[in-house]
Amino acid sequence: MAAFLCENCSGQYHYTQARQPFETSCMLLLIMLGKVFLDFFMLQVQQKKVKVSFMGNFCVSLALLDFTLLLSIFFIFYFEDFALWGVRFTKYHICLFTQIISLTYGILHYPVYLVAGLDYYLTIAQTSQFPKRAQRLLYVFAVVVIWTSGFFCILKVPAVYEELEIQNRLSPYQCPLYASAQSYSVSCAMVLLIGMALVACRKEVLTMLLSLRVISVAAQPVLMFSYVSNNGGSCFKWQLLTRLLVCFLGTWAPFVLLQIIIVFLGARIPAYMDMNVPWLYFVNSFLIAVAYWCRCQDVELTEDTWATDPFVSWKFCFMPFNNENTEPADKPGAVIVIC
Repeated sequence: MAAFLCENCSGQYHYTQARQPFETSCMLLLIMLGKVFLDFFMLQVQQKKVKVSFMGNFCVSLALLDFTLLLSIFFIFYFEDFALWGVRFTKYHICLFTQIISLTYGILHYPVYLVAGLDYYLTIAQTSQFPKRAQRLLYVFAVVVIWTSGFFCILKVPAVYEELEIQNRLSPYQCPLYASAQSYSVSCAMVLLIGMALVACRKEVLTMLLSLRVISVAAQPVLMFSYVSNNGGSCFKWQLLTRLLVCFLGTWAPFVLLQIIIVFLGARIPAYMDMNVPWLYFVNSFLIAVAYWCRCQDVELTEDTWATDPFVSWKFCFMPFNNENTEPADKPGAVIVIC
């Protein structure tokens, strides 16, 4: 009887071992499938006429890299054990590839946001644009350099291999993945800055929201703010900050709420999920708002100026500020309309 029980235990143990790699691979496949779908969906629904930017090119490259990882996981998951170009691939490589991608994604948040922020700060008020082809090539080159540097740092650091081997040896039937500290710190910084801006402009924001009306123009619903500022023309930057907040939160309020939840719960999301196209466009809008506020005196009111963000219409923020240097921006009866 004892031998019978022991034999059953042994069989159950091996059965569990065999099932765990399958379940892990299947879970990674489904997660990457959902992420790739979300990436391409966001690229498809964005506004068509948008100025070329570094962040736009990086989002496309991220979607393509996610799609490549998805195909790799699918082929390894389907064929299980095969050789290609003299290299044998097994289900172990599903976890290994995902770990490498996670480590690479996790160290790229700061460089990507720094380059994107500098790009907007230098070009958002630019009147003489680069030739479009040269500008595109410059952005493509910057994207290639960032990805190459990221993979080089990960693949050439011996400590990374040692850490991966230790993790895989301690958890041979699981796939421990890396959570990016950079992403968490960016979320904390964004929540803090947005909260400080809301506290500083709370009266203006409340007054503006209370003046909200929905009207119909040319059979299209628009939002109208019959809002009159109590500040004079000298407070241009604070008035602009209020309108930037309303524009930003009007589009990305669910993402802001999600970041608040993540920060307060201390949630650590695996890096291969954390960096995605919706998140990058959310940060992109934040960087554009910061660039607008820092360079507001230099921004010219042209149609090209508004076609900067794929999702947020910033034109609303500047419409009342024509001829700001000669007369107050807001006059009695002035209205601000967001189409």
